[in-house]
Amino acid sequence: MLKRWFLRPGRVSFIHTFSRHFRLIELEGDALKTAAWIPGQQIQIGIGAGMTNRTYTPISWNVQDGTTRILVYLHGDAPGSRWMRALRPQQAFDFLGPRHSIDLSDIPEPCVLFGDETCFGLAKALQDTLGGRRTRFIFEVSDLAESRLVLQIVELGDAVLIERTAGDAHLTDIESHLRPLASDGAQYILAGKATSIQRARQALKAKGVASSRIRAKAYWAPGKSGLD
Repeated sequence: MLKRWFLRPGRVSFIHTFSRHFRLIELEGDALKTAAWIPGQQIQIGIGAGMTNRTYTPISWNVQDGTTRILVYLHGDAPGSRWMRALRPQQAFDFLGPRHSIDLSDIPEPCVLFGDETCFGLAKALQDTLGGRRTRFIFEVSDLAESRLVLQIVELGDAVLIERTAGDAHLTDIESHLRPLASDGAQYILAGKATSIQRARQALKAKGVASSRIRAKAYWAPGKSGLD
């Protein structure tokens, strides 16, 4: 009941389908004009009856127009994916936030972001915040061709993509991409799948990367509906 008091109304202004699993969605509403958003912060969107919600990271926020944009990854048949597939322009919704997640406003360079398809929006927000300077993106993905297409559309086409394999054997390749950058004093952002973040963090610490140089946020874990 307490959460309901803080819900704010909005509506969908447009939807652009990039591919089978990715949609760019713009949300609008007067409540967005007064919200103080910091790049990296998230919003929670109500996706049905009751208090069911899902968390998304905006890629931009325009307080003058009262709009924000999110890049949505539709994965499986989860409630959030079903709701986003059925979403239509002018549809009303309620949201909470912005809320703290990973603060991108004070990230020093060079910077490395490791994540997956759920982190493409976070990566775009980071690129726009830093202006694309000395920033590297590494993603584990299920579909190389689809992910490459979407990343090119949002001007992240130089990202390193590693295809998922059985038993997470591909994480060894990801570790090999992360380690060489450690000696450059790079800052690391780890997001996406909880177990992948754990592996990446362990690899970086083994290379001598201090915890102060690592910012991490798990967006999901197998068998769980959400971590936010």
